[in-house]
Amino acid sequence: MIDAASPATLVIWGGFVLAFIFGAVANKTNFCTMGAISDVVNMEHWGRMRMWLLTIAVAVVGANLLYFFGLIDLGKSVYQRPVLPWLSLALGGALFGVGMTIAAGCTNKNLVRLGGGSLRSLVVLIVLAISAYMTLKGLFAQWRVAYLDPVALDLSVWGLTNQSLPQLLSRVTGLPEKTALLLTAGVIALGLLVFVFKDKRFRANLSQVLGALVLGLLVVAGWFLTGNLGYGENPETLETVYFATNTRTIESLSFVAPTAYSLELLMLWTDKSLRVTFGVASVVGVVLGSMAYALATKKFRWEGFASMDDLRTQLVGAVLMGFGGVTAMGCTVGQGLTGISTLALGSLIALAGIIGGAVAAMKWQQR
Repeated sequence: MIDAASPATLVIWGGFVLAFIFGAVANKTNFCTMGAISDVVNMEHWGRMRMWLLTIAVAVVGANLLYFFGLIDLGKSVYQRPVLPWLSLALGGALFGVGMTIAAGCTNKNLVRLGGGSLRSLVVLIVLAISAYMTLKGLFAQWRVAYLDPVALDLSVWGLTNQSLPQLLSRVTGLPEKTALLLTAGVIALGLLVFVFKDKRFRANLSQVLGALVLGLLVVAGWFLTGNLGYGENPETLETVYFATNTRTIESLSFVAPTAYSLELLMLWTDKSLRVTFGVASVVGVVLGSMAYALATKKFRWEGFASMDDLRTQLVGAVLMGFGGVTAMGCTVGQGLTGISTLALGSLIALAGIIGGAVAAMKWQQR
């Protein structure tokens, strides 16, 4: 009989390795969604934005090919639930966008900076984790559950079992779901690829092109790891389960809630009910991957807050990111890459909120 810990161990260590690579590549290529949006808004420069969009295209194609061939079931992910809490997604995304702008970086960027020696990012991440945990299970959660989450659409009323764009297209047009899946993923990916590679300067930037390919494939690998290799029968209960994920279902890279769970584990280490999960291992992996790259290239530098105003601004941004990231069910990676790769309607709403909030905050800063 297979030991119950074996698939869980595979998922945890696999998640660590994927995130380690993610952290190193993100550090090398300066991958940052907030920075990409800022480049466009402030300088009309689309280099990093094209890199982000190429990462999305790779993640969309890879994840949906795995789904098409039956290797994973994206319909089991939290992004695909038939109840669409549109207000939580939109408002949470907008607040996260504002927060990451005034904190000068999203959750992933702060994990990467921490690996590079930023003590400022350590403080931001601790406050973000507290805010996120309060939104998961504490005071903020009471407000979220009472006032935001109930404002939702139940898509099952229209005969939908999930909120994926392919199923919606299939319902409207009568196309078979697998055909609608290939059509939707293909059109979105092709449109992104055409826009990305029409720019000669981006095509010549091998670092950004290869970086985007690697980051997108890491999201796909995360889906395969938790949804295939980490999916099986628990010999103790004889139930078919997803091992070592916080949501107890299929996951890929996301950093807001996992940062909160990481802090919880550190504070309650002797609580035997708590375990290291794919998400927690991913948080550690990004930091150490970034640190490895920074040390190898001699770019590791200790960094603190520039002033009291800087500290105040960073802390406000951290609180907004913690609340917004949990409310929107993900951050620029959790929704902007992982959620979008499932072609979920809710992920589009959350991502629109993140971009809208970031742009609004940047315009306010300019004025």
